[in-house]
Amino acid sequence: MRRKLAACLVAVCGILSVAPARADWVPPFKGNDTGGIIAYSLATQTDARQLAVDHCAAYGKVVKFLAVQLYPGGYLSFACRWVPYGAAQRPLQTLY
Repeated sequence: MRRKLAACLVAVCGILSVAPARADWVPPFKGNDTGGIIAYSLATQTDARQLAVDHCAAYGKVVKFLAVQLYPGGYLSFACRWVPYGAAQRPLQTLY
């Protein structure tokens, strides 16, 4: 019984040592109804402001940028806020 247990332990340790370690992967653009993040690499290639505006407009909200990390591997973070008081219509969403 002890040999079986030892063999199983060696097999499990061998599999774990050969398998690559994987950190959580975050897509270049990720968000929900409260806000989101845009990767710096994506922000340098596209219009990050328009991405955030379109994302928040899908929920009927407006965008407010919170923080910017201007280096490779950094993110732009934004919050989706309700339409301010006094606005008669919902925000426009561009379709193209």
